[in-house]
Amino acid sequence: MSSIQILPPEVVDQIAAGEVVERPAHLVKELVENSIDAGAGVVTIEFSEGGRYVKVTDDGKGIPAEELPKALERFATSKISSSDDLWKLRTFGFRGEALASIAAVSKLNLTSRPKGTERAYQLLSDFGKKTSVDPVGGPDGTTITVQELFANMPARLKFLKSDAAEATQIKTTLKALALAHSGVAFRIYEKNELVFFWPPCATRKERAEQVLEIKSLYEGQAQRENVTAYAIFADPHTVAKTAKNIWLFAQNRWVQDRSMQAAVMEAYRNLLMHGEYPIAAVWVEVDPEYIDVNIHPTKSQVKFHNSSLVFRAVSAAIRESLEQAPWVPKGVAVATPTEFASPVVSRSEQASFSHQDFHVTQYAKKDFPLQMAAKQAEERRDTFQSTVLFPTESAAKEPTDAKSVASVKYWSSLEVLGQANLTYIICQSRDRLVFVDQHAAHERVVFERLMAAWRGGKMEVQEFLFPLAIDLTPDKVEALAVLFSDLEKLGVYLEVLGPTTVGVKAAPAVIKESIMSSVLDKMSAEALELGGSFRMEKVIGDICATMACHSVIRAGQALSVEQMKSLLEEMDDFPLSSFCPHGRPVSVEYPYYKLEKDFGRIV
Repeated sequence: MSSIQILPPEVVDQIAAGEVVERPAHLVKELVENSIDAGAGVVTIEFSEGGRYVKVTDDGKGIPAEELPKALERFATSKISSSDDLWKLRTFGFRGEALASIAAVSKLNLTSRPKGTERAYQLLSDFGKKTSVDPVGGPDGTTITVQELFANMPARLKFLKSDAAEATQIKTTLKALALAHSGVAFRIYEKNELVFFWPPCATRKERAEQVLEIKSLYEGQAQRENVTAYAIFADPHTVAKTAKNIWLFAQNRWVQDRSMQAAVMEAYRNLLMHGEYPIAAVWVEVDPEYIDVNIHPTKSQVKFHNSSLVFRAVSAAIRESLEQAPWVPKGVAVATPTEFASPVVSRSEQASFSHQDFHVTQYAKKDFPLQMAAKQAEERRDTFQSTVLFPTESAAKEPTDAKSVASVKYWSSLEVLGQANLTYIICQSRDRLVFVDQHAAHERVVFERLMAAWRGGKMEVQEFLFPLAIDLTPDKVEALAVLFSDLEKLGVYLEVLGPTTVGVKAAPAVIKESIMSSVLDKMSAEALELGGSFRMEKVIGDICATMACHSVIRAGQALSVEQMKSLLEEMDDFPLSSFCPHGRPVSVEYPYYKLEKDFGRIV
């Protein structure tokens, strides 16, 4: 029978190193964050061999010679002194484990010179065995060199990926650290070659455009009770194939958080195609006592006191800005109109989408002027709304949802030239040709109208003679019960019939009775994980998108110039008209300079 024994210190150190330094990128993160905590303004990182060699140099406050040995001891730190400090952290390091763990599995050289002192001092560690502290030459700040990482742990070496893969992860980590610390200059060398240089920036947006190499990014901010979210993001035209370009920060720490990532995806609802992911960086700030950063050895995860508030704040920070469509040109110059008189066209002569000719595959071209009088434009708008969107007279007079009205009339400023392949509206502005997908454009217009009707409480609600009994797990029933009052605002009336059953007394008519079970199951599952009543809006959005897709003009359908103009005017009512509800782009642009280059008019 084996007896209980105390593990030797070197084994304990290696166990700790395996938790704190899983791979070279974690080592780099710990060292750079130490530099940031030391007040560094410039940090230089050099690495090779996939991170088995790393050198980090900073111009921070430095470490006094007499404290260098303590820096390599476990649980030695200058950043906290009591357990209460864990709930009011203002630094990135706090456990006092990183340097000790790194020193236990590498050859480490720690050289430091506090500002105002005459010389630097050096301490060497050979896989945990420290030498004496000796004076050396060196600048103000601290330099740490790590060599032969994991050489004393052959099993750990086998789990490392290729040098190229580990190097990629290091560069990803450094990008995240640079995003988090816009006021710090970063120089990064791989195999003695400078791969990145990011000088200090005045704002997070400027740093994000610098690091992500995207010229036009947008900002948004939202607050939900004690949670503040700030976001920098790309427009829905600029997307990635994976979620790796969603950068998340809590208290300015780079973290991995499913709730925050889901909130970013929710913000782009109905703007991205399947398989597309947004490019965004999001910062969440909460009162320190409402977040726990001490739940993972690598400090890559956090726990929020109220993840629902975080979800709502993050989603709102991006969505509220997206709904303004900041990428749409502002103050667009209208193309010079064709110089001929505009004859008066009566309302009866104007074409509308309900006209019988609209259902004919092709018909003779009608000669309409390119620019119409304002009165006629308004009549076309009335015709469009009354005959296509809201057939009844009262519905046609309903005001558009205030959030949906665009302040700049971009689409109607385009000059309509004609129709290509009975599918694309050909337009021009002063400096480019614009092709508009008529089906996608009309689909967005009808979708937004349907969603506005639902948000305004105009969506038809059906009551059931007997409540529909839906069986769920007890925790899901409890999650839905908390949301009853919110769900009633959405037209969903529920009651608890038992510990594992809810009854649906009424629901929006657009939701089929057969899918209520799956709708409530998904809603309750996400309410448990993320909180909030956003799930129903997403479900309604998906249903409205399907309805719109099947009730609008199709590709291959002939339109008159008037009909095309009416559609463009309707698009101006909705900022997100650049995309159909399924995320497809509505238009494609061709600048004239490209045509001139293709024709050899310019070089």
